[in-house]
Amino acid sequence: VQLQAFGGGLVQAGGSLRLSCAASGRTISTYSMAWFRQTPGKEREFVALINWGDINTYYADSVKGRFTISRDNAKNSVYLQMNSLKPEDTAVYYCAAKSSSGATIFPDFYNYWGQGTLVTVSS
Repeated sequence: VQLQAFGGGLVQAGGSLRLSCAASGRTISTYSMAWFRQTPGKEREFVALINWGDINTYYADSVKGRFTISRDNAKNSVYLQMNSLKPEDTAVYYCAAKSSSGATIFPDFYNYWGQGTLVTVSS
């Protein structure tokens, strides 16, 4: 599975962005998908996940109520709608896919990663 994340950019605090993650090579309909983010000098941080059945989602406390993860299996894609953005949301955002059952917030369990897209939120 190849993942390509895009949609990042520069936005003012309070603004919105929608990240997309397009998969190729295999269908991701049976994969759990997640978004992580990373800033320089820090470890990769969990943001949101959606399980393969598109029933359950889970969010980091820091983004709960502001971010929404969704998927469109027909388009083999996953999305992250980010609203009410804050400067502390500035990071490189990565999408990830996990082929085995059981969604998780731990990045080591994800098999495939996109290249990352930079989100910069100005104050």
